[in-house]
Amino acid sequence: MNDSMWAGTVTISGHDKAELEAYLARPLGDDPRGGVVVIHHLPGYDDSTKEIVRRFAAHGYAAICPNLYSREGAGVSPDDQAAAVRARGGVPDEQLVGDVAGAAAHLNSLDHANGKIGVIGYCSGGRQTFLAACSLQIDAAVDCYGAFVVNEPPEQFPLKATPLISKAPDLSCPLLGLFGAEDSHPTPDEVAALSAELQKLGKEHEFHTFPDAGHAFFSVDRPAYRPAAAVAGWKKIFDFYGRHLGA
Repeated sequence: MNDSMWAGTVTISGHDKAELEAYLARPLGDDPRGGVVVIHHLPGYDDSTKEIVRRFAAHGYAAICPNLYSREGAGVSPDDQAAAVRARGGVPDEQLVGDVAGAAAHLNSLDHANGKIGVIGYCSGGRQTFLAACSLQIDAAVDCYGAFVVNEPPEQFPLKATPLISKAPDLSCPLLGLFGAEDSHPTPDEVAALSAELQKLGKEHEFHTFPDAGHAFFSVDRPAYRPAAAVAGWKKIFDFYGRHLGA
């Protein structure tokens, strides 16, 4: 694996042509490559998410994470941006879809793009991955413990979200789901309900639930991190994208 890459901040056009900050990483070679849109979690556009973007570039993909909170203004710290958006209940679904579409278009505009796009998201980004894959033409989607696809958030929950399971007939691509057996958002029962609905609809998907893991088990900088589940999960992600994005 040749992990030589360029990585840095770029500007892309999002929903309603809004200018968004984004973090891009791409290999330096000239082999054709697929693209991956990384949707950050509710805490925001942070260093750990940028590390994920670079990880995809090291494996041969061009990857980009749009800062979904860019509309809070230039010069505002990522933490303050995230706090302001959380106070409003998160990013509106229509805006999210437009921002992901803009990020995908940016990836496809790069030299050596092969035209195939994957989307991956964690936590709230997992739900948004499912939304994007049901709203846009995507080639492969990875939902990492996305909550509120099946059920509504509990009262007083900071995220305003409506269930997305009614959109399942519009799922445009294969879906990989990675979940923790000890997670409460989503619960294993919710994961099973989504899998059953996709099975009924004939939608290609593979779901894996890891024992001894709860929510955010990929997060190396949080107490929820579970190395065994994360290592196995990353292997499944790269196997899945290898089959569907052609890197």
